Amino acid sequence: MKVIISGFTGAMGNTLVKLIEESFFDIEIVAGVSNKSRGECKFPEYESFYKIKEKADVIIDFSHHILTKDMVKYASSTKTKVVIATTGHTEDELAKIHNLSKKVAVIYSGNYSLGINVLVELVNKASEFLSGYDIEVIEKHHNNKIDSPSGTAKMLVDAVYNVEDYDRIYGRHGDGKREDREIGIHAVRGGTIVGEHEVIFAGDDEIIEIKHTALSKRMFANGAIKAALWLKDKPAKLYSMKDVLGI
Repeated sequence: MKVIISGFTGAMGNTLVKLIEESFFDIEIVAGVSNKSRGECKFPEYESFYKIKEKADVIIDFSHHILTKDMVKYASSTKTKVVIATTGHTEDELAKIHNLSKKVAVIYSGNYSLGINVLVELVNKASEFLSGYDIEVIEKHHNNKIDSPSGTAKMLVDAVYNVEDYDRIYGRHGDGKREDREIGIHAVRGGTIVGEHEVIFAGDDEIIEIKHTALSKRMFANGAIKAALWLKDKPAKLYSMKDVLGI
């Protein structure tokens, strides 16, 4: 399978390139897109999608969401499938992704880890059975992460049973007690934390905590590769990691 990697010089993109080059995946990187050069790539580097000459089966996107517009135009015109592993999209960018999925197969997920996607399902079930418990979501990442809260934290909140009945409170401050039917969402940024996500269910005289800790970026890259291989022969539609993992 031939792939284009968008954002190949970033931390995740660089991890993805190394994993592909060091492994036995049936994948060939035919081009990379980034606003800065890596200088020692085995594949052509481009600053923009408009300059790409090579053909690919799938784009794996680990770039920044501001490049979504150009990527969508390219994927639409070339009928190239896309694995989107970038977060922080605006409503307009999300609309463009949804429109693209009507023409080509697209996987969109806030996290490509198997463990996180299982965690999402656990949160859904726990929140259904623990009705009336206070829910808090805490996420921690390295000090260079741009968006907050993380896309994964948003996935976990969205997974809460009957989430439309709750108010989302982003970081508490000031006076006033906690209200019923709130979900507190808190972001921590520091050092080189790869990623930690914790969901707390606090009831009368007991606390249930569900937590996931990422020990390296390779697990996210590995998940994106599995998603790309799975997507290769799929028809136009918007998919998620649930589809890839059969959850």
